[in-house]
Formats: sequence, structure tokens, C-alpha cells
Amino acid sequence: MDVLKRLKAFYMPERKKLFASIFFLMCATALGLVYPNLLRYLIDEVITPGRFDQVPMLALAVVGIISLKALNQFLHGFFGGRLGNQVAYSMRNALYSKLQQLSFQYYDRAKTGDLMSRLTADLEAIRNFVGFGFAQILNMILMVVFGGIMMLSIHWQLTLFTLLTIPLLGYLAIRFERHIHPAFREMRQAMSNLTTAVQENITGVRTVKSYAREDHEVSKFSIRSEAYQSNQVGAAAIWARYFPTMELVANMSAVILLIAGGLLVIQKSLLLGEFVAFFSLIWFIIGPMWGLGFHINNYTQFKASGERVLGLLDEHVHIKNEKDAILLDESLVKGHVKFNDIVFHYPDKSPALTNIDIDAAPGSVIGLLGATGSGKSTIIQLLMRAYDVKKGSITLDGIDIRQLDVSSLRRQIAPVFQETFLFSASIRDNISYGAAGISEEEIVKAAKLAKAHEFIMEMPQGYDTVVGERGMGLSGGQKQRIAIARAFIKNPRILILDDATSAVDMETEQEIQAGFKQLMAGRTTFIIAHRISSLKHADEIIVLDGGHIAQRGKHEQLISEPGLYRETYNIQYADFLNDEAALVGSDSARRRSMTS
Repeated sequence: MDVLKRLKAFYMPERKKLFASIFFLMCATALGLVYPNLLRYLIDEVITPGRFDQVPMLALAVVGIISLKALNQFLHGFFGGRLGNQVAYSMRNALYSKLQQLSFQYYDRAKTGDLMSRLTADLEAIRNFVGFGFAQILNMILMVVFGGIMMLSIHWQLTLFTLLTIPLLGYLAIRFERHIHPAFREMRQAMSNLTTAVQENITGVRTVKSYAREDHEVSKFSIRSEAYQSNQVGAAAIWARYFPTMELVANMSAVILLIAGGLLVIQKSLLLGEFVAFFSLIWFIIGPMWGLGFHINNYTQFKASGERVLGLLDEHVHIKNEKDAILLDESLVKGHVKFNDIVFHYPDKSPALTNIDIDAAPGSVIGLLGATGSGKSTIIQLLMRAYDVKKGSITLDGIDIRQLDVSSLRRQIAPVFQETFLFSASIRDNISYGAAGISEEEIVKAAKLAKAHEFIMEMPQGYDTVVGERGMGLSGGQKQRIAIARAFIKNPRILILDDATSAVDMETEQEIQAGFKQLMAGRTTFIIAHRISSLKHADEIIVLDGGHIAQRGKHEQLISEPGLYRETYNIQYADFLNDEAALVGSDSARRRSMTS
């Protein structure tokens, strides 16, 4: 019952619907108990004495009871359905809200397919149980109690004798629950793995086809599908083992009643009408106990799903606001960023950054250069509070960013990442994503600065063109220019360019750089780049190597001294330098020849 208690916050606000659903189901159940009494009255008080004139009245009474019972069943379904859907709606919103709050550290290990499974299949199992399953279990208890009381009122000795097999039926039902619950938990996990495989294949379909790995993917999917099938077969085997036994035990009560009750009727110790009523009432007990396995099945599915949903809701949020977090006044933010002796490492990994000191004055441009894995992107992620530093501090205008409201901090930062992500929406919506209430003129201006306006206008619907999922249908350079326009329109105090021009040609890069100069004016800018041409204008270039600062300074200074920066420069400009050397050598030879 722990899962039910912990989900109380979702269904208790809807308790009126819950109580209404239970009430109308109880009324329908109570009306069902009238049938055996009508049968007893019909046989013992009408047919046996020959008072046939009362038959029409009894028939009308049956019609009235049936109609009333049907109405109560409808109201039970109506309120139960509304209850289940409202609870599922609230939980779905809570889960989605939780996903927005979870930090990068969680998503580093999360699987998309598993999350989708929790938001769909698991919520559906919870909806069914909360809306109907819980009331049905309560109704089962009431049917057993009320039916037992009525049977005891007719003949208590026969009641006790008939119900001898009920404890055994209850024992089998409990045993069934203990075996079926782990099976359903494994089944949910297998379904999650199956969903993940499908999601990954669809996302990476271009890579799959490019490498002709369709057969491999089919094989990989078949393995997971087989695992899910095995879990289904295992659960079915448990059902097949327990349900026939439970059915046999349940029917033994009916057999006992027929034998014992028949003897009592023959001995005139029990009236025929009472026997018929007794036989009808026994199914008010056997039926629920027989269906106990079905209710346990629903409950175990709900329990397994509830555990998975609660597991997500209980996930620790690593990055969150401190008490009395400071809200930044956008008009007062200068953009002075300082990294003070930063040490950071990812969970279960060696340090990614060690003793990092950076002082980015307002309006300055800081360039970050280094090999893959040297820590460039980690510095940016720490600035955006994707993670918190392990040692040291990062300040914005003298305030530790851990004291700032997270959303307030991130509103001051506009990133353009190397891996561009676009939503399945119009180009206009993608450009204006980071700023609400932006006019059409501002959107067009941002697109022009990002050199995106021309290719947008060439599309059939212009800015209303809906790009495919993750920006499919656009080239890498086009997607990146839309992402750059998105950064332009945000008008931030801090700009982050994470290899922002990697997907465009050299000519377009020069054009975009001109637009960047307008955007960077008066704003603190961090540029991560592999092309030295993108860093030449930086106020300070920081060269990283294995999480340490290997060199720092301006372009002219770094190129004049030995180190990683000059090595990178020589590699990138090797052809140009060789051609230049060849030209110089050719000129010298020509001069010597002319002199001689």
C-alpha cells in the first residue's frame, strides 16, 4: 500500500470523484443483493402457495431494480473515468515538470525510451487502477461481507460448511501476487528497453543506413523483443499455473453447497427458495474471490508502474535555487565573469578541470582553444550552471552564481552550440524561442545578421516553413545560422559561441563573424573554436590541455612563443606557410639570377 500512500497527493484532490465512484458502485452492489431475496420470495411466498397474482408486481420490481442498478453502474463508470483521467493528467504534468527541473547530470545517464515508457504505459496502468481498480477491490470486499451476512441470516451452519475452501482460495491469491509482481516489474523494464531501441534506431536512422547496418539493428531489436516476449510468456505461465487451481477451489464451494444444501432441502431443514437464494448468494463470495487474481494482476501492474513513476519523481535535482536566491535585474547586469581556482570532475571520473582562473571583464572576448576533452565545453557548462563546481567559485558581477536564481542567470546567457538543435516548429518560432513577444521586424533583423534571411525566403513558406524533427530538411550550415539568429534575438549580456561556425564554409564564416561583431559589442563573449581564425580578435585566448591552462594571452603573443597554440597555428596554416615560403624562395632565386 506504500505506493498508494505516496500517490495520495495526486488522487486526494479528486477525492469527491473517488468517493462518488465508490458510493455508486456500492449502491449497484447492494441492489444486486436484492435478486436472491426476490428469488426466495418468488419461490417460497408466490409459487409454492400459488399466489400468482403477485408475479407482475415482482416483474416490475425486477425491472426497476435493474434500471436503478444500471444507473448506478453508469455513474460509477462516469466518476471513475473522470477520476482516473484527472489523476493521470496531474501526474503527467508533474512528471514533465520534473523532467524540466532535472539537471544535466541526470540526462547524462537517462534513456529516452525509458522516460517515454514511464510517461505513457506506466501512467496508463496507474490511471486504470486509480479510476476503477481500487473501487473494484473495495467492492469485492463489500460483496463478500454483505453476501456472507445474508447467507448467515438464512442458515449459518450451511454458510460455514460451504465456505471451507475460501481460506485456501485467499492463500492461492496471495501466492499468485507474490509471483506475478516481480514478473510485471521485469516486463515493464523489458518494454522500456524495447522502446529505447526503437527510439535510438529512429533517431540514428541516417547513420544506420549510411553504414548499411539494417540487419544488425534488426538483430539487436529482435534480442530485446525476445526478452520482452520471454517476460510475457513467464507471466502467462504463472497465470496458467494459478488460475485453473483457483477456479477448481472456487467451484468446490458450489459443489459442497449443492450436496449439503440439497440434503437439507430433502430433510425439510431448508426451504427450496432459501436454497435457490443461497446458491445465488454463494457467487457473491466465490465470484470476487475467483476474480481476486484479476484484481491482484491490476494492482501489481499499478504497483510496478507506480514504483517507476515515483522513482522519477523522487530523482534528486542536483542544480536548484538556494533559499532566497537572487533575481538579477537585467538592466543592471554588466557581465563581469570570474572563474576563481575552479576544480571540477564529472561523477565517477577523473578531474575535468583543475585550477582554472579566468577574469572576463564586461564586454571582453575570451577565446578557448584545446584538443577534444581538454575542458573547453565544461567551462561553459559550469558558467551556465549545468553542473556545480567542486572547488572554487564562479561569479557574475561579484556574486557567486550559486546564489543566483538559475533561470535568472540563464536568461543573461545566449549559447550557440556546436550541435544545433531545432524544434519541430516554424523557422519563426525557432528563432524567437529564447525571447517572448518579439516582433516580425526583430526576427528578420536577427536572421539577416546571421546570414539566414536569404535561404529562408527561398523556402515555399518563408519564415512560416515548418522544419522537420531536430531540424531535418535543413543543411548543417542552415540549422546553425538559425541557431545563431536565435542567439542574436535574445540580446544577452553573455554570449557563448561553442564552435558556432563549424558547419559553415569559410566565406559564410567571414560574413557571420561580421554579424557577431555587432552582437558582441558591449557583451561578454566566450568563444570555443578549433579554427584560430575565429579567435584572432579575442581579448584573451586560453589554451587548455587536459583540464589545465597551458597558455594564455593574445594571438600575437601566443604565436610568437613555443607551445600548443603555435603548433595548432602551424598545422592549420601549413599549406599557406609552405606556399609563402616557396614564393619567398622563388623571389630570392630570381634576384640571384638577375644579379649574376
